[in-house]
Amino acid sequence: MPISKNNRYLLPWIKEDLDSKMVFLGGPRQVGKTTLALSLLGGGSKGHPAYLTWDLEADRKRIVGVQLPFDQKVLVLDEIHKYARWRNLIKGIYDKHGDSTKFVVTGSARLDYYRKGGDSLLGRYHYYRLHPYSLTELDSELRPDSVRLLLTMGGFPEPLVMSSERFYRRWRRERITKIVKEDLRDLENVREISLVEALVDALPRRVSTPLSINSLSKQLEVAHETVEKWISILENLYMVYRVAPYQGGKLDLVKKAQKIFFWDWCQAPEGGQRFENFIASHLLKYCHFMEDSEGHMMELRYLLDVKGREIDFVVLKDRKPLFGVEVKSSNREISNSIKYFSARSKIPIFYQVHLESDDYFKPEYRCRVLPFAKFCSEVGLV
Repeated sequence: MPISKNNRYLLPWIKEDLDSKMVFLGGPRQVGKTTLALSLLGGGSKGHPAYLTWDLEADRKRIVGVQLPFDQKVLVLDEIHKYARWRNLIKGIYDKHGDSTKFVVTGSARLDYYRKGGDSLLGRYHYYRLHPYSLTELDSELRPDSVRLLLTMGGFPEPLVMSSERFYRRWRRERITKIVKEDLRDLENVREISLVEALVDALPRRVSTPLSINSLSKQLEVAHETVEKWISILENLYMVYRVAPYQGGKLDLVKKAQKIFFWDWCQAPEGGQRFENFIASHLLKYCHFMEDSEGHMMELRYLLDVKGREIDFVVLKDRKPLFGVEVKSSNREISNSIKYFSARSKIPIFYQVHLESDDYFKPEYRCRVLPFAKFCSEVGLV
């Protein structure tokens, strides 16, 4: 399937924002940030004079010395957050040259977290988070073959283009190694790299279930606080993300246990866990897009009460629930959890999403049962 790498879903929004501010572009390693940034320069390779990366020594010297090609209309500074004083450096450059040059700052870590230095950049930039390809971005026709491709290869550009399971397995192993051994070295003071690798190996089996830090602590034989710190680092490096429990109404709900998911959903085991991670990633992409482009406060949660009744996801907009989502691999009858919570919560509509063909609505439960592709269209996922 042809994949357009130069026309990602964020491109028109970034172009518009560059007329007034800097744009910071974060996201997982190898998700396509550099390709998107180069498209703002008219395409081409990393050899473009307006592209500089902290990973090259010659570019580092030019960046720190502010020896930049200010005759270019747009400058792309890649991975500059690895420099301890990057925040003050960017502020000074932008304040002096921002009227004549547009700036794009990209990084494979949370640029809103790695802000070391003095004065704030607040008010000088818009921050976007680039996600892997979703079904809607990959295929406007939302075809079943595209769903199967995403569930097999994940949403990262290179494996999608190659469409080879062998290539994907090798790509995934190399990517994890780079994150754990290179990005950790550049950004964090972590000495027990082998234990972090063991943590990464242990997390896929825990996808979609409430995460027990105590269990991981015992397995790795390290302190609870250490495991919590390492998971937070993996979040900051865009390897994993956590979904917190929903709190609302007078229900007796679980309040603390979070779920964990991977940005590369194919790291989750095949079957139900991967499909749930797949849905979670589509919903998170939707939430981040609505935050980054429209300014709404979005939250992705899950709903679990103390008796084990659960709704896999609840999406909130400006603190109000938009909809709940229950993930099923087949189109069975409406789950008992939806029946229970529809009568006791203020969630306006529930979707039971599956990979088969049935599509029907049960008004007594405010529930639509529908295939995943139709769900993407119904909700307006990006």
